Amino acid sequence: MDTILSVEDLEVEFATYGGTVKAVRGVSFDVTRGETLAIVGESGCGKSVTVQSLMGLIPMPPGKITGGTATLNGKNILNLPPAEANKFRGVEVGMIFQDPMSSLNPTMTIGDQIAETLKVHRGKSDQEAFKLAVELLERTHIPEAPKRAKQYPFEFSGGMLQRAMIAQSLACNPAILIADEPTTALDVTIQAQILELMLELQRTENMSIILITHDLAVVARMADRVAVMYAGQVIESGTVDDIFYRSSHPYTLGLKEAMPSNTHDRDKSLSPILGSPPDLFKPPVGCGYCARCPYAMTICAEHFPTATAISESHEASCWLHHPTAPDIEELHQLEDQDAG
Repeated sequence: MDTILSVEDLEVEFATYGGTVKAVRGVSFDVTRGETLAIVGESGCGKSVTVQSLMGLIPMPPGKITGGTATLNGKNILNLPPAEANKFRGVEVGMIFQDPMSSLNPTMTIGDQIAETLKVHRGKSDQEAFKLAVELLERTHIPEAPKRAKQYPFEFSGGMLQRAMIAQSLACNPAILIADEPTTALDVTIQAQILELMLELQRTENMSIILITHDLAVVARMADRVAVMYAGQVIESGTVDDIFYRSSHPYTLGLKEAMPSNTHDRDKSLSPILGSPPDLFKPPVGCGYCARCPYAMTICAEHFPTATAISESHEASCWLHHPTAPDIEELHQLEDQDAG
């Protein structure tokens, strides 16, 4: 498979008045051409910090990338000087943010903002850039694109703003599109339209997508592979079928049990994950999920488990999958329910 981005042992921390927060702790993943990798987990688990560090968008200070590599087409893109970072940011990697209204300049028209990207990165003239900006708006199915290009962000609805953000992110034909909670602020109907647009553009451009979300329904629709994060670490990864039908980490099982079902089973109640994530000022030496895990053993609190291969495409960092771990019948019953 054609791997275009490889992240290895990424570590990011933030200096605060209360101490140092270890926000990302040894995250690794690969992205291959044309696939969608979803990174999921609770708020605060490090999803957004991970991708923002790849884009050079972590404020430094207080943020600091303390370890790891991120190789894009053979080049490490971490900690690049600003001039070099600008050469790949928006060109080789595009990004859609959660709130387009706060990401766009309210004093510039939509067309001028897209055109500026084309002038800076592709050397287009004012006239050429604006013409291409209109074409990009048309590609993202914005009606009356020539008219809309001359309007300001406040004149757009939330769904149209997100389409405009997608158009801007595609201006330089990036190999990877990072979508950070792209549908959170949208209603269900508009959300479905934006997701369908992203899938359509991915098919036509053979573009890879890194999707950051906490919505498992979006993951099921969009993703080819999934990385589950907890307390700054990837604790399970696999294909979308592995994660949904063969979940192997208790945290992943807990996320699914807390998700509403569309099976119309009125007698089934949602099962929240009790407790709170660990304090990342003083991260646990063992498994970060240990204090909330119903299957925790002594070793879980003392040593972080290495990733165990469940199958060729699926791995989980959990001591329950170690060859010498005790057999827990209840966990197998949950896994069997998933498979069924």
